[in-house]
Amino acid sequence: MGEELKVIVFKLGDEEYGIEVDKVQTIERMMPITRVPKTYSFVKGVINLRGVVIPVIDLRGRFGLPEADYTDQTRIIIVAVNEMEVGFIVDSANDVMDLNSDTIDSPPDVVGGIKAKYLHGVARISDERLLVMLNLSEVLNRSEIIQLESLEG
Repeated sequence: MGEELKVIVFKLGDEEYGIEVDKVQTIERMMPITRVPKTYSFVKGVINLRGVVIPVIDLRGRFGLPEADYTDQTRIIIVAVNEMEVGFIVDSANDVMDLNSDTIDSPPDVVGGIKAKYLHGVARISDERLLVMLNLSEVLNRSEIIQLESLEG
């Protein structure tokens, strides 16, 4: 029997994604983002969250998906990866779910246009519903983390 995982469910377009709860610090409404020059286009800038400067990445841009207008549902999910806090802009985040690790399959090569290296796996919630589990360390791969850390400095 696999282990139980608690995941935050969020949406990008029509696809549902999951991040393990223990990696999520907080979920915030959209807020003003200070642009930072000379960064990747998906790095939207930084926010000041309760006195902490946090780089913000638009996950749509990170995955090469078309950009969408921000709405009342848009959220910034603050995650902690490798001792660093980063905000992910997502279309909506409105669910916490318990998953059994046995329901997570290896990712196919591409899901919704997103390359497998960014994915930890795909969880079968039901016959109709799949949850794409993110591989956060790959979403924030080393060379980009170094660039983001220089923003914080």
